[in-house]
Amino acid sequence: MGFMPIRPAVVATLGLTALCFSSFKAATPEQAVQRAHEEIWERFVDEYDLVLDYTGLDGKIIRPTPEDCRDMKPSALSWGVPNEDGPMFNGLYLDALCTRWRLTQDEEARTKARRLIAGLLRVSTIGKTPGFIARGIATDGKTTYPLGSNDQSTPWHYGIWRFLQDGLASPEEKTKLTAAFIEQIQILDQNGWKMPTDGPPCTHRGDFTKPTWEGVPRLLFVMKAMHHLTGKDEWQKRYLEAAHEKVGKAQRARLDFCREGMVFDPGQGPRHSWTGSEGVICLRALWEMEKDPELKAVYAEGLRHSAELSAKSLPLIEKFDVNGTEAFSIDWRVMNAAWKPQHSEKDAVDVAVAGLRVQSKNSPRMHIEKDYLREPCFAAWVVTLCPERDFVEQHRSAIERVITHYDVDRVYLSQFFPIESAWWRLQDLNRKL
Repeated sequence: MGFMPIRPAVVATLGLTALCFSSFKAATPEQAVQRAHEEIWERFVDEYDLVLDYTGLDGKIIRPTPEDCRDMKPSALSWGVPNEDGPMFNGLYLDALCTRWRLTQDEEARTKARRLIAGLLRVSTIGKTPGFIARGIATDGKTTYPLGSNDQSTPWHYGIWRFLQDGLASPEEKTKLTAAFIEQIQILDQNGWKMPTDGPPCTHRGDFTKPTWEGVPRLLFVMKAMHHLTGKDEWQKRYLEAAHEKVGKAQRARLDFCREGMVFDPGQGPRHSWTGSEGVICLRALWEMEKDPELKAVYAEGLRHSAELSAKSLPLIEKFDVNGTEAFSIDWRVMNAAWKPQHSEKDAVDVAVAGLRVQSKNSPRMHIEKDYLREPCFAAWVVTLCPERDFVEQHRSAIERVITHYDVDRVYLSQFFPIESAWWRLQDLNRKL
């Protein structure tokens, strides 16, 4: 069944005061961030250097087998399995480790960031299709589900870029990672900015050319990053043309989408900062790279609007009972009750959604943690990505309440990790005061 080993001893601290406890409700944001960091590295980073979605409280998971992947069970998308979001979570979590290293120069932060980078490189090379980024790895160490997505690809790009941008890479790493980034983007460019899959039921899934929040910031980010990393004028020219190009039925410039900022995925519920955050990190990267004051102001405005939207999610912590006893099951194979053969992307999505409904009924604590842990934690980070210090400071106390609310060794989802990013970005603000 591919159980993950029971969690090891508490890891060494990373520039903060050492804390030794088992079940412990942190009294200060600093303590909470240290405890969150320890819990992630004790329980949620697997043997392939990928961040897991969930585990049992003892660290156990049921890892998919090669047969599960080939049979596309519970779906070709692998939604609901414990390792469905490896590149997504690795790339997003690198924001915390890279900011932490930049502020502290702590070598352990860089060592752990390098592990996440190794995981990103692994999932970008494990498939047979150039440009494919796998979600996770089966029990044999080499098989994966066939479908990726925008939400797996963009954090891969951001994580590599952030590691390079913040100066963690050695000269040899810089050469290797720059080449890997360029290769990925060139493949996407050749594919019309569509994400290749690694086999049936479809050839591509995800598209950076969509005239929506789903695609616009991602496309501009990778184009600008290619200019940033290669120095080639052609990428700057293409970036500017794409930024001003009018797209969609309303014929709006892509910059208009960036100025408006984050909107939540349709059909995903009223508050969805976790996937929306991917466009926000693209805006943040664009804001950092851009030298033109007018364009920089557009990205700053979009970051402010995104932060305003996510700030509305911060009070959701009040709906999360840290002592809740609802059932959580790691047995994702209950979703196979909804399985059907899949011959298209739509089939895969339909089967995946039906499976998630089965899983939710079998594991009610999962839904609670998604709504009232994942959402506020990602929202806190999105607020801190806003470059307006005064605005972020207005929400500091609410962000710190999110950071200290959870008893992380009693939750099953890993998606409290953004509180580390939020904390270190708050420290960066303190440094600049």
